[in-house]
Amino acid sequence: MSAGEFSVLIFHTSNHAFRAEKVLKQAGIACKLVPVPRHLSSECGVCLRLAPEDQFSALEMLKTSRVEVDRAERI
Repeated sequence: MSAGEFSVLIFHTSNHAFRAEKVLKQAGIACKLVPVPRHLSSECGVCLRLAPEDQFSALEMLKTSRVEVDRAERI
């Protein structure tokens, strides 16, 4: 992942973000909780940052695990 090129998964609540991090790390998908960039949302204070190439598999994994994702953005 090059500098300045990543995807973020945004959630309605911090609880969903924490649960998503646990699910993805257990599945071997590298991710990190980071503050939500203010230009994207002010609903929840944290989001998950991950490599763009992992976005699709992460979203599928979270859907299967019933973790609600508000939206995914590539930054």
